[in-house]
Amino acid sequence: MFFRAKRNLGLLLTGVWLILTGLLPLLNLTHNALTLVMQILAIAAGALLIMGR
Repeated sequence: MFFRAKRNLGLLLTGVWLILTGLLPLLNLTHNALTLVMQILAIAAGALLIMGR
């Protein structure tokens, strides 16, 4: 199971990013650190998808 999750890590991070992007405005959560985390998550997901992981 770990190998399968590792192989699809880019898609997993993209899914987490999409869920958080949808939830944050609904929950009225805004913070500079949270914005930074979302940006890093998006960059990591994009890089992993491009690398094919």
